[in-house]
Amino acid sequence: MRKSLQTVFVLLVSLAAFSCGSSTTEQSFDSSRLTRMSQEEVEKVVEAFILAEDSSTIEIPEGFYELSTQLILDNRKSVTIKGAGMDKTVLSFRNLKSGGEGVKIVGNHITVEDLSIEDAPGDGLKAQHSDGITFRRVNVTWTNGDKSKNGTYAIYPVQCKNVLIDECIASHSKDAGIYVGQSENIIVKNSLAFGNVAGIEIENSDNAEVFGNTARDNSGGILVFNLPGLPKSDGKGTKIYDNDILNNNHENFATPLGDGPNGNTVTMIPPGSGVVLLAAKEVEIFNNRIHNNKTTGVAIASYQVTGFPTDAPNWSPYTTDVFVHDNSYERKALSIPDLSRELGQLISVHNAYGPAKTQDIIYDGIWDTGLSKTIDSNPMRVCIQEKGMENLHFTRFYLMDGEDNIESFKDYQLFQNCKVDVTTDVSALAGL
Repeated sequence: MRKSLQTVFVLLVSLAAFSCGSSTTEQSFDSSRLTRMSQEEVEKVVEAFILAEDSSTIEIPEGFYELSTQLILDNRKSVTIKGAGMDKTVLSFRNLKSGGEGVKIVGNHITVEDLSIEDAPGDGLKAQHSDGITFRRVNVTWTNGDKSKNGTYAIYPVQCKNVLIDECIASHSKDAGIYVGQSENIIVKNSLAFGNVAGIEIENSDNAEVFGNTARDNSGGILVFNLPGLPKSDGKGTKIYDNDILNNNHENFATPLGDGPNGNTVTMIPPGSGVVLLAAKEVEIFNNRIHNNKTTGVAIASYQVTGFPTDAPNWSPYTTDVFVHDNSYERKALSIPDLSRELGQLISVHNAYGPAKTQDIIYDGIWDTGLSKTIDSNPMRVCIQEKGMENLHFTRFYLMDGEDNIESFKDYQLFQNCKVDVTTDVSALAGL
């Protein structure tokens, strides 16, 4: 913990009981009522994946399938994997002894629809190095009570092109429920993410639209990150709009960085975060309902806040070209910002409205001094055009002199009277 936070932190701990984050253990439906399929029927599904040919359909009838091996579709094109419905076809990987993912796909023009995946030891549904991926009406969850044993990602396309995620449900992952990483041309729509550390995450990706979704009861609702050291460096061009981002106050149960190979940056996200930008580029956030997230509605941050090294090729630690406008905010009464993470402690102690005040929008105020000696010219091009801004809690921090000289300001006027044009084109996904 930073020394500068310790004195106020002691005073705030006693209030934490009145601001307990909401938690959810609900499942989308009760799969125990489904008929357990015979070993022969399970083996038919495994065989169908192995023997699948291009331009074929793998149909998985209604029932509960207890699998002890991964389902892998490798190097195929124009294949549809189709169940009888999210509440009717369930693939359970609780007995999987080897491999990480439940279902893994490498191929082009692949569709997975109308089924559920439960209890994969690693990722639930992963696609990699694929062009043309559609996940439609897919539910991925973990039924373990102990969240630390859950898998990392529920729905996980990585290093893909032309990704459509539609009407899906992702819950109880110890990292991100719906995660799209190092990809381009992306739509995530009409989906539900709850009970995860991160609800929906776009990471190191280009040209993404996230709309019509509900992200609730996660630690963080919707995240846009650019992390260093990945094969694809800076991503840019993300629009987040028409989403319900509600009550994302769940405890953060991610594996801490340094505790094994699955440690991830999301372990630093404070519960109570609605939208979080970290080293993000060209992001527009608009027409969202951002309600009752106890720490902050929107957090705009550069990678320097993590305290990790910021030197990486073809990558910048700064968040730049952000346009936040026309969103709806509500702050839950009697809640205080999270105290379990340093960012939450910073927001709780050093915000411009007094200790233990939930914020609607925070900006870490870190800028590239190579562009400007002061922040007054808005060198990172952060534009905020919210209605009734004078009634919102907005805090801009000054962190440039280290942890012993932290300041905070209400000067939202610096970031008004400007506009950033964020351009996306997902027309290539129209045919998926």
